[in-house]
Amino acid sequence: MKYILVIALGLLATATLCSSQCSRLSQDKEKTGEGCIDEKDVHHQLGSSWMSKCFKCTCYEEYINCCNTAVIPTGYDDDCETILNEKTCTYSVVKKNDHSKTCPYSGAILK
Repeated sequence: MKYILVIALGLLATATLCSSQCSRLSQDKEKTGEGCIDEKDVHHQLGSSWMSKCFKCTCYEEYINCCNTAVIPTGYDDDCETILNEKTCTYSVVKKNDHSKTCPYSGAILK
């Protein structure tokens, strides 16, 4: 059963790269000139991509497109919570009162 769960999560992670949830941030060309300026006021060249808080962002001529890359677990008990590891862009499901204890979950989504 554990092997099936590992395979399912692997397939879900692969699907994340293909169909993640995205948002667009409009760019004012008078302010940005050539390229884009992100939420941290960092300038990016047209066509460039970067990671920001587990979102993969790409600079286009009129907007920045950012897509979530972290799969969010669902279907866990009320005494559990999710914690995002921003270095690996993965969530852990742990007990609220003891983060050393993991919790089972039944699904995952992208937001």
